[in-house]
Amino acid sequence: MKTIRWGIIGCGNVTEKKSGPGFQKAEYSELVAVMRRDAELAEDYARRHEVPKWYTNAEQLIQDDEVDAVYIATPPSTHKEYTLLAAKAGKPVYVEKPMALNTAECQEMIDACRSNDVPLFVAFYRRAMPALLKVKELLENDEIGNVRFVRTVHHKKASEQELQGDLPWRVKPEISGGGHFFDLASHTLDFLDYLFGPIEQADGFASNQGGLYEAEDIVSGTYVFQSGVHGTGQWCFQSYKNEDLNEIIGDKGSIVYSTLQERPIILKTESGEREIEVVYPEHVQQPLIQTIVNELNGIGQSPSTGNTAIRTSRVMDQLVANYHQEKKSLS
Repeated sequence: MKTIRWGIIGCGNVTEKKSGPGFQKAEYSELVAVMRRDAELAEDYARRHEVPKWYTNAEQLIQDDEVDAVYIATPPSTHKEYTLLAAKAGKPVYVEKPMALNTAECQEMIDACRSNDVPLFVAFYRRAMPALLKVKELLENDEIGNVRFVRTVHHKKASEQELQGDLPWRVKPEISGGGHFFDLASHTLDFLDYLFGPIEQADGFASNQGGLYEAEDIVSGTYVFQSGVHGTGQWCFQSYKNEDLNEIIGDKGSIVYSTLQERPIILKTESGEREIEVVYPEHVQQPLIQTIVNELNGIGQSPSTGNTAIRTSRVMDQLVANYHQEKKSLS
């Protein structure tokens, strides 16, 4: 087994606990370099996380001979640019989610990595989290019989920052691709893809009800998976509370779980209800990072790749298509 030496482009909040330490704690993995445009912040991150090198230029990090693989943790607007640079350098790429601003950019990234014979992975890390894999295990053990449909309800309060007009990049479409839907619902839709296979048909409606920013703040969707399972989703980011629940209904029972909140899984059958406690790992991306390191060493396959992630991007684009078309016609 070879130790994979990682470089991070964009060492912001997501890398502080969710991902960065996971590269150091995974077996046969080492974080050797980080990059951030602000030299003071880059140096500070490297010092605090005991990373030997730091850069202010992404291409310099990519070209570093001691960097074997690149993790891109910037906002989606630069994912394609940095992926293409890393692919050209012949280095495996692990990119944050959403994979890019839209499906077309995702395809360019996949094509570039394929042309340069480098693997492309995407940070839909819930595909490897033990807590959510319990849901997959319950389905595989036929706990609720044949799955008929799944429904998602996800609503969230507007933040104080948004109410004051100090908008985060996540609700600026030119940086994120859309609003909170792209950032948060992508996790749910991707994990449903992992459970039931690709979504074959999708239709939706998106609107802006709160008027705090230009991106959509409510999305309603219906979809059908290739496996025959039906699905509905309702996402609202101008609500009175934060809640995130999914219910999978079969012909023998149902499973209720949260994509984003650390709360028990509830198994419901004719014999009653059972709560299954879940525990998140300290660094939520570490289990997925381990699958990537293993694959780079020729052991197994990581469950989250560019080819799986583009499917989620395509579905999200379809669910908000009406809103983007309306905005375009008014401009």
